[in-house]
Amino acid sequence: MLRHLFLVGYDISSARRRRRVLRSLKGHAVGGQKSLYECWFTVAELQAAMAQMEHLMDPATDRAVFVQLDTRALVHGLGRAVPAPADDFFYLG
Repeated sequence: MLRHLFLVGYDISSARRRRRVLRSLKGHAVGGQKSLYECWFTVAELQAAMAQMEHLMDPATDRAVFVQLDTRALVHGLGRAVPAPADDFFYLG
């Protein structure tokens, strides 16, 4: 069962539909921000996720894109991140 890394982005006008789409993607997401998520999918999971999003979205006002990423590619970071505090614990809320 080979998985591929995808960048999934969406622009959905309804808050209710947006929450439903987010909930459907969260099980596959390894990272993300607002409406852009990195997700690992098998071929079957990708087809199911695309069908689910198509079912949840309104084609007149909503958009989504699935872009396959090359995991061998060099990552370039832009901007400057704030370093995490060096505490003795890590809280994940």
